[in-house]
Amino acid sequence: MGGTRFVGRALVGRLIEKGYDLTLFTRGRKTIPMNIRHIEGDRDSDDIYKLKGLKFDVIIDSSGRNLDQTKKVIDVIGPPLRRFLYVSSAGIYKDRNTWPLDESAEIDQCSRHIGKAQTEKWLKKSQIPFTSFRPTYIYGPGNYNSIEEWFFDRIVNNRPIPIPSDGKTITQLGHVEDLAEAMTISLEKDNAINKIYNCSGKKGITFNGLVEVASMVCGKDPKALDLIYYDPKDIDTKERKIFPLRLNHYLTDISLIQKDLNWTPKYDLKEGLLDSYKNDYLINPSKKPDFSLDNSIIGS
Repeated sequence: MGGTRFVGRALVGRLIEKGYDLTLFTRGRKTIPMNIRHIEGDRDSDDIYKLKGLKFDVIIDSSGRNLDQTKKVIDVIGPPLRRFLYVSSAGIYKDRNTWPLDESAEIDQCSRHIGKAQTEKWLKKSQIPFTSFRPTYIYGPGNYNSIEEWFFDRIVNNRPIPIPSDGKTITQLGHVEDLAEAMTISLEKDNAINKIYNCSGKKGITFNGLVEVASMVCGKDPKALDLIYYDPKDIDTKERKIFPLRLNHYLTDISLIQKDLNWTPKYDLKEGLLDSYKNDYLINPSKKPDFSLDNSIIGS
């Protein structure tokens, strides 16, 4: 389900390397790799019934946002013979004062990702062999969320960079290729059956640290940047329109997935941001960046 955008595209590349025979169900808006069966349709319409009668060893849901969407897939196709892989989100966790968060941390029932948590809960109760992944902020070439692009735009255009609070809030990013590799490895590991995994980079980094690394990637002197700190007290901590990351600490424990899958992230943050900068940002420059929200905070 999916397979042509960001996480799905990276995962398809890994699975092709492993020799898997793939079928993609997408709306057909992106180029489909050769030698892959493509069934065109919108999962939220009757198009989903195009899958009826087909059977699969593995079903991968990289685009499901809520329980109804995933249940519909299973209702139409039936359970996979080997595994159901699900892309969830670490955004489901409730804010806490102790970090990092492991997979048993309390769920935020008001999270905009609560549909993913409900899907995981249903999968646990079903008899379907599944593995679910909870990434933090995913980045890398093809990212359609403005995360690294937000920093690159301001650094490249010599703009003041508005930073909430004192810039010491800790966040965590994970490269899309590392997530794709972990998901691929999980298919070969029986101990990953019926498991939920945090999946991200090894370390957290402060907002200040992220700006510093991004500036070096862009060939700029971090000391020459104009960082302007502002009080975010009237902004929702998870609001991402003014600043692309949630405004509170966001750090997960990835030790379980490292142990079970014998997996470790290959990309450190500098290497990963350089990948985004060279292989995405410079190739596909932003349309004229909109700095109007910046101006509302720091003035024009």
